[in-house]
Amino acid sequence: MTQSPLHQILDYANRADPYPIYQELRKTPVHHEEDGPYVVSTYYEIRSLLHDPRISSDARNVASTTRDPLAEPTEGEGALPPSFLRLDPPEHDRLRRMTNRPFGPPHSPHRVDGMRGELHGIVSGLIDGIGDPGRIDLVDQFSYPFPVTVICRLLGVPREDEARFHTWADTIAASLDPDPDGDPTERGKTSHDARMQLGMYLAGLIEERRKKPGNDMLSELATATGEDGSMTTMELLSTAALLLIAGHETTVNLVTNGMLTLLRNPGVLERLRADPRLAVPIVEELLRFEPPVQLVPHRTTLADIEVRGVTIPKGASLWLVLASGNRDPERFEDPDRFDPDRGDIQHLGLGSGIHSCFGAPLARLEAQFALSELARRLENPRLVEDPPPYRQNAVLRGPRHLPISCDGIRP
Repeated sequence: MTQSPLHQILDYANRADPYPIYQELRKTPVHHEEDGPYVVSTYYEIRSLLHDPRISSDARNVASTTRDPLAEPTEGEGALPPSFLRLDPPEHDRLRRMTNRPFGPPHSPHRVDGMRGELHGIVSGLIDGIGDPGRIDLVDQFSYPFPVTVICRLLGVPREDEARFHTWADTIAASLDPDPDGDPTERGKTSHDARMQLGMYLAGLIEERRKKPGNDMLSELATATGEDGSMTTMELLSTAALLLIAGHETTVNLVTNGMLTLLRNPGVLERLRADPRLAVPIVEELLRFEPPVQLVPHRTTLADIEVRGVTIPKGASLWLVLASGNRDPERFEDPDRFDPDRGDIQHLGLGSGIHSCFGAPLARLEAQFALSELARRLENPRLVEDPPPYRQNAVLRGPRHLPISCDGIRP
């Protein structure tokens, strides 16, 4: 029995190569199944909708009659309020502005660039600690711990507490992937406990930073005042959790997808080893070719909207398949070819519009450092398994493990 396009997107068996499904989807740019979400798969339509003020990110605007297999469960009592990722203007704009002040231009133009030395040190330390070059799991030994350590340094988590942060991040990240063979009650309890422990830890850290601020992002968020007021403790907790979870997941997949793609394209890997500056266009092409976020669910129409002759009704659930738009031949020439020399890479890999990836400058820099150092230091790296096992997640796509081997590790 042939699966519907919606079920093909969700089917774990298609994670290793979902692009043939997206190619079929683009033949019907707006796909809809009864009572389900409207799925948009072409570049120009996705980009337009990402900038359309009639599209909401607030789940409260979804019509009760809509069934969405990626809808997030309602959190229980004591849950954090929605992060600005799940809010519309003006609440979204206020919280994002306040979060951006200690993170980027114009108020903190050197925050990310000033982390270059620290990023290099973290990457070098992880590669130094790999151990047996013949048996490497790039995800467990590098891609997973790298961004959590970076987020800890960004927020100002004391070094002695970083190991606890890693544990919570791993537990929460694991809960984002479906597990049809697991006990949902136990998984829910484990995830809830990790989130509660993380929240309690961050609440204590916020109080410490309010009394004795440091030169870190959490201190600035906790003590900031201005035309937008101050963040409440709950808003601070929600924002810090967003930075941890969203920042972690995007970078894990970007680095892992990147190394997998380079190993499949050894000529590009050799060029990167010879010239680390090539990391910049490589990462941009990776964000188009193998984006860490495959689709944006959790969008809702605030009015009837016509897209390519189809009327999407008010209150409908909307999926924007970024990875499909990135391979749209109406926008990109020879879109299924990985080409870091591509002259025009206005991809959708980090979104667009008011909800474009908040941490994009840091994610880009992390991936550039990671891939250039892996290319330089791993001697004759090669895949042990291709395709590798993938995460069971339709939104956040990347290998769960990436077994590789090499002949040695250069100093």
